[in-house]
Order: sequence, then structure tokens, then C-alpha cells
Amino acid sequence: MRHVSKRVSPWFLILLAVAIGGGVLTVLGTPEMVFAGTSVLLTAGVVLLVLGGWAVSLCLHEFGHAAVAYRGGDLSVRDKGYLTLDIRRYTDVGLSFVLPIVFLLLGGIPLPGGAVWINHAAIRSRGMRSLVSLAGPGINFVIGALLTAAVALVPMPYGLAVGLSCLALIQVLAFVLNILPVPGLDGFGVLEPYLSLPARRLAAQVRPWAPIVLFLLIIGVPGVAQLFFQAGGAVYSAVGGDFGLAAEGYDQLLFWR
Repeated sequence: MRHVSKRVSPWFLILLAVAIGGGVLTVLGTPEMVFAGTSVLLTAGVVLLVLGGWAVSLCLHEFGHAAVAYRGGDLSVRDKGYLTLDIRRYTDVGLSFVLPIVFLLLGGIPLPGGAVWINHAAIRSRGMRSLVSLAGPGINFVIGALLTAAVALVPMPYGLAVGLSCLALIQVLAFVLNILPVPGLDGFGVLEPYLSLPARRLAAQVRPWAPIVLFLLIIGVPGVAQLFFQAGGAVYSAVGGDFGLAAEGYDQLLFWR
């Protein structure tokens, strides 16, 4: 893409370094007989790897939206700094970064993070507007699939496999959550360009509240949470994920429980 800034934000590099550092700790903390006991280094490594990796994926998710929008004709995303992977550019830091991390630690739910403001009037076609919405969750799916493939194909210490499997499952869950056709989520954005004007107006009215209601249902209603995790598990299984490793990673991530 011509004229797109190639400068990567130092903040993104810091988040990437945290994830890599966590990966190193998982290697150092992998005991020879892991089932004999849990290493503190292993737990700390998984926490840093998963949280750092999740923050990195939040940046990549929003970058995906912006990059496709730029391709589609919205050149304003470049001036807004969306193409530099700077997490501070994706709206409020608390909503974009802190809140998703808190939700992940409290219940293992990959809450969507920040948002990029797209000038949809500048996008040249309905199909491209759909692709703008699809790009974000698509990034999560690709990351999850790549991490799963890495665990399956690359020999690595047990602790690193645990951390990467957990992060891969979280990416898949984020994809499943974001692709739901609920106003305010990307899945609805994929469909919205093809809806009638009255339907879009109704969606605009419920957009601020619909995701909140959905998250409360997932967190507070066991049946809904079970259905959500089953759907995510089915997709994770389809890409070859190892549930045993991912479950161990979740235990390490949510060690306080």
C-alpha cells in the first residue's frame, strides 16, 4: 500500500517484548517432570505471554480494520495513526486495553478491545465495507490457527506449548465472539451494508447496549457461557487445537482461582 506509514509504534514493540519475555519464562520454568509440581516461573511466563500476546492481537485486530478501510478508500485512517499499531490510537486506553485484560483475567472471556473510526462513506462498495468489519476477527482466527500449527509442528518445551495453546484458544474465542451478528460487534458489521435503512436505524439505537447485554449473559448465565465455549471449542478443534494444553494454560493464567 503506497503512502502508508511504515513506522511501528514503540508501544506495540513493548507489548510484543512482554509476550516474548513471557515465552522465555515458560521455557525457563518448565520442570523436567511438570506434573510433579507447578513452577512459579511457568505461571508467571504463561500470564505474561498470554496477556502480552492478547494485547498484541488487539492492536493487530484494529490494524486489520484500518488497513482494509485504507484499501477501500478511507485515507483518513492513516492520519489518525491507526496504521502504526499504536494501542493508544484505538480510542480510550481503558476501554481498549485495561478492560479487555481485566475481563480476560476474571473470566477468561476475550472481550473486544478498542475501535477504529472508519469513514464508511469513503468506502467504495458494500462488499468492501463488509470486508472492513470481517478483517478484525479474521486476524484473530489467523493468529489462533498459526499458533495452533506452531504447537503441533514445532518441537518446544511443555510450558511454551501450554502458553501458546492458551493464547491460541483465546484468539479463536475472540473470533467466535466478534463474528456474532449482534449490533456493535464485527459480525453485524459484515451484514449491515446489505440491510434496509430501517433495520440499520434500529441497530444504531441498540448498538451501545447490545454487546453489554451479551457479555453479561455470557458471564452471568451458565448455559449461555457453556454454549459460547462449546462453539469456540468446536472451532479450536477444527484448526487442530490441543484442549489439554489450552486447559492447562487457562489454569496457569487464572492461577488465583
